Amino acid sequence: MIDTDMIARYGPLLLAGLVTTVRVCALASLIAFAFGLVLALLLGARLMIVRAMARLYVEVMRGTPILVILFLLYYGGPSFGLVLDAEPVGVLGLGFYGAAYFAEIFRAGFESIPTGQIEAARMVGLRRRHIVRRIQIPQMLGLIVPPSVNQGIILVKESAVLSIITVAELTKNSMQMANETFAVVEPFLAVALLYWLLIEAISWSGRWIERRVRHV
Repeated sequence: MIDTDMIARYGPLLLAGLVTTVRVCALASLIAFAFGLVLALLLGARLMIVRAMARLYVEVMRGTPILVILFLLYYGGPSFGLVLDAEPVGVLGLGFYGAAYFAEIFRAGFESIPTGQIEAARMVGLRRRHIVRRIQIPQMLGLIVPPSVNQGIILVKESAVLSIITVAELTKNSMQMANETFAVVEPFLAVALLYWLLIEAISWSGRWIERRVRHV
């Protein structure tokens, strides 16, 4: 039998962890989205050295486990004068890690736009920044919503590893509940349900945004 009274007693602790998870993932997603867009633009830059540096960043981040990045920032940061609390490290680590994946999503979105439109814009004298802002980004948005939502869901799931660097997020608090009660089923069943609800909310929001973008 599942001890529902135990879950109710630890409900505030689990909800506090859920709030932390939402806050960290929201901030990390904003960083990943914004920096990923910058990286995608750099991947299409005219200078080869700029493209090479952006590509190197993307490949290194995609080839490195998120836990290694978090360890380098949290435990290795003080060696370079970077001293941050666990939660900011989690936000920055997830954000700059996710940016590499968003960059590839944006790059594919940019490349899906017909080259004829870009050439026509150049012929009428539009500068690159105007082409990006007025032609590429508006058309790209409708294409990238599904993969971007999927990447956001992946970041939420990967945020569970932040418990290892002591961020009091959902998984960390459920482990505290398990350690204090010596129970296994109730803590992790509750945390699984909360993650599922959070991801369903993200999925629903993504579908709503996709419908809105397609009707613009």
